[in-house]
Amino acid sequence: QVQLVESGGAMVQAGGSLRLSCVVSGFTRETYAVGWFRQAPGKEREGLSCISTADNKAFYEDSVKDRFTLFRDDRNHALYLQMNNLKPEDPAVYYCVGTEPANYGCAGMYVHEYDYWGQGTQVTVSS
Repeated sequence: QVQLVESGGAMVQAGGSLRLSCVVSGFTRETYAVGWFRQAPGKEREGLSCISTADNKAFYEDSVKDRFTLFRDDRNHALYLQMNNLKPEDPAVYYCVGTEPANYGCAGMYVHEYDYWGQGTQVTVSS
């Protein structure tokens, strides 16, 4: 059974940095994709970044492309989202997500494509 367990959410000042972690386990297919979504109060879930084992290239949505970095640590079964220059529009619950199989690289993020979701971790940005 696939499990995704996030951690690292916190309150940080605007302009600061934060790293979210996700422990990934249970994938059984040869390829899979993992990534991050977020959801702010009253808003729809927003895809941020993903990576597929099909090509190991990270994809970023335009809203975070120059500030967030996604990387995997396969030895520790972890996925990280490094967030820099946090802005007032970044507060949300951040979700680690996954799906398998993933026969192609990530080229976009859509809620319906991800079968597995973590419980979420809260990020707050103070001005």
